[in-house]
Amino acid sequence: MKKEVYVYKSFERFWHWMQAILIFFLAFTGFEIHGSLTFFGFENAVRYHNFASYFFMVLIVFAIFWHFTTGEWRQYLPSFENIKAQMDYYIFGIFKNAPHPTKKSVLSKLNPLQKLIYFGLKILVIPTVVSSGLFYMFYRYPQRHEIDSLNIESLALIAIVHTLGAFLLVAFLIAHVYLITTGATLTANLKAMLTGYEELEDDEALEH
Repeated sequence: MKKEVYVYKSFERFWHWMQAILIFFLAFTGFEIHGSLTFFGFENAVRYHNFASYFFMVLIVFAIFWHFTTGEWRQYLPSFENIKAQMDYYIFGIFKNAPHPTKKSVLSKLNPLQKLIYFGLKILVIPTVVSSGLFYMFYRYPQRHEIDSLNIESLALIAIVHTLGAFLLVAFLIAHVYLITTGATLTANLKAMLTGYEELEDDEALEH
């Protein structure tokens, strides 16, 4: 028997949506900085991109604090248990209406593939994008000269690393948007991240 369970807390949803908005905006302005599109104009795109990046970093600080003070960081600890079944489900099972191999609960919201991907994003991709972005900003705009103390003479490598990390984030977002539609109904996952409530089996809701 299913019942509505409060799965996603208010800050969690705020962080999720703000992060999504900021990454989309950073990607949009980033494409304009690279000359892929024209909307704000180059100088404004740079200014807005930098401004949004500061918001993004502040959000990251609050998110880290929230995750550690609530214990929610444990949700992202990677596990290889059941990961093949999860991959088979996304590749084949999802198109055959097969049952989901991972049971969701309040204390275990992510399947093993999500845990692995989110863990990689949090410890590798996002820190790489943020640190390379900071190098870029503080090299290029305030000083407008080399960072001799760090022996950085060119932005070329930093720009490549930053762009590669940004593309990985955009690829994740595209996949994430698609997977939103793969819940119990087309809009079930979207509704859960808007309201915080999701329909779970009684025994699933209490599982650790």
